[in-house]
Amino acid sequence: MFISTLLPRETTEASAIPYDLVGAIKARKKELNAVILAHYYQDPEIQDVADYIGDSLELSRRAASTNAEAIVFAGVHFMAETAKILNPDKLVLLPDLNAGCSLADSCPPDRFAAFKAAHPGHLVISYINCSAEIKAMSDIICTSSNAVKIVNQIPEDQPIIFGPDRNLGRYVMQQTGREMVLWQGACIVHENFSEKKIVQLKIAHPEAKVLAHPECEPPVLRHADFIGSTSALLKYSQESSFPEFIVATEPGIIHQMQKQQPRKHFIPAPPITNCACNECPFMRLNTLEKLYLAMKNRTPELTLPEHLRIAALRPMQRMLEMS
Repeated sequence: MFISTLLPRETTEASAIPYDLVGAIKARKKELNAVILAHYYQDPEIQDVADYIGDSLELSRRAASTNAEAIVFAGVHFMAETAKILNPDKLVLLPDLNAGCSLADSCPPDRFAAFKAAHPGHLVISYINCSAEIKAMSDIICTSSNAVKIVNQIPEDQPIIFGPDRNLGRYVMQQTGREMVLWQGACIVHENFSEKKIVQLKIAHPEAKVLAHPECEPPVLRHADFIGSTSALLKYSQESSFPEFIVATEPGIIHQMQKQQPRKHFIPAPPITNCACNECPFMRLNTLEKLYLAMKNRTPELTLPEHLRIAALRPMQRMLEMS
């Protein structure tokens, strides 16, 4: 649940935005005793002002360990919810309340509750890209970084429900040899990469290696030279001796890849249509201006009912323990 306050007219006008926006953000951060967490899929200018950049697992760890009094989460709503779950007494700000997640939205709590009830005796492992309500119905949360590791720790005779991402679930099944009941959700970005265009890119760039996130559809993963979480793709691109990569995940990560390896060439994998569908429209709703205004006005603030927060905290804690 989000609580926001309508900003006075003057705070939304262009004149309310300082000329030195980066300097103003740093000043507001100091005043609030805040930490800025940013996902790899944010715009480069937001990544560059963040205190920590990471994937969902790394940012969860940062949120759990921070001593800051306020957390400004440049990401999407489930990430800010996760920060609030782990930090009930801290101010958690999300620059744009409309920064949702197609994958989280593909798993409505009422339908998932019925799905869970139809499979009694199953352990529920949920990908962190889900709402607090789904987390509260889960036994363990996972990320793309640790999903295989967590499933490998579950006794073989224990049946498992995995949700909400069917592609990550399918990949985990292949890696672990475990059968799981999959919720049929997907990410609009990762399901839109074009296999045909990736093959054409491989022909045009024969030395390029294909890096793919496990949320991608199976036809794309078949062409991947390396499959991994966002942070794993970044690490591979830095440690590999290859000079060129085709990157099949949200292209915001390429900013970090290029910063760390400026002599290498990184090519964003194209979507099926001639659109910007390889960019997450929700992640890109956050801007430096909105980041500044959120800190200046201490809103939009993310809050959760305490009973829901506690229920969602338990599977999060299990994830952190098992990771």
